[in-house]
Amino acid sequence: MTKTAREMTLTLLGARHEGATICPSEVARAIAADGDWRGAMPTVHAAIDGLVADGIVRLSWKGKPLDCRAGPYRIAIGDKDLGDP
Repeated sequence: MTKTAREMTLTLLGARHEGATICPSEVARAIAADGDWRGAMPTVHAAIDGLVADGIVRLSWKGKPLDCRAGPYRIAIGDKDLGDP
């Protein structure tokens, strides 16, 4: 089964050590079945926006927190307990 951008983001973050970040292009490369990872970026951005809104991930750039996705960014696990509804 192919994972969604949201699922893949969480899978990649779960495989990293605590506090590590990932690049959105890593998610796109992982879900692009045809190798067109750039074409997958709008889907990744939409998934990240949802994860940010849900408090599941947080964004940063060069170590500085971002309130929303704008320009380049890195993704990290947020502060919300993933066990919460």
